[in-house]
Amino acid sequence: MDTILIVARHPGAVEWLRSQSIEGEVVSHVSDPAILEGRIVVGILPLNLAAQAAQVWSVDLPKLSAEMRGKELSPEQMDEAGAVLRKYQVTCCE
Repeated sequence: MDTILIVARHPGAVEWLRSQSIEGEVVSHVSDPAILEGRIVVGILPLNLAAQAAQVWSVDLPKLSAEMRGKELSPEQMDEAGAVLRKYQVTCCE
């Protein structure tokens, strides 16, 4: 099992990650939360699932215009939108 799990529905995002030397298993959604345990996850997860991963990284697009939201983006368009990887720490308090 790869340490890095990429959760993405967008081929352009996966391609952008590869251009940043981020490689790993790619899934479009998490159907079994057990696959998150001890892994570095790159992508968007609900908070309850993110708390199960060792690390969670998101591709943030701070300059993305409103008209481009929800559209498929190329790696070049992601760069234009200021694409950056950000690490988040999510813990659960029970």
